[in-house]
Amino acid sequence: MTGGALSVPFASIEGRHLIALVDDFIALLDAPRDTADEALERLAPDAYPDDPAAAEEYRRGTRDDLVDQRISDARTVRSALERFETDAGADLVEVPRAELDGWLRTLSAMRLVLASRLGIDRDDGHDPDDPRYGTYDWLGYRLELLVQLADRLDEE
Repeated sequence: MTGGALSVPFASIEGRHLIALVDDFIALLDAPRDTADEALERLAPDAYPDDPAAAEEYRRGTRDDLVDQRISDARTVRSALERFETDAGADLVEVPRAELDGWLRTLSAMRLVLASRLGIDRDDGHDPDDPRYGTYDWLGYRLELLVQLADRLDEE
């Protein structure tokens, strides 16, 4: 860790893999809104599940801002990873403290989308042959690592 930044280790392949995931996430958020897409709904659950009219009003007033924030956060993460596109030896990403929350929100949101696609909203096991579960677990590992590094930064 340096100054007010986290030094996050990444293998080159991990950096390139995360770039692809972030690009897909941005494309999903930037596409026309499909209100029937369960994954997008999971990113913005109903604030008033017992009052459909209030839930719809709240959604109309907040959804675009929430999506815009998620896109902005994801672009910040994407920008930090650009070095992996050209530098095969890249192994660290510096995440300034001011950008940490955006990283955490982005990785968490990508994990929620993937969980929705995989049906991980219930405890019913998973297909060990489905490679998306490896990605889901890897994103969880990355989130945990960021939190641990942030905790160490706070202790310093």
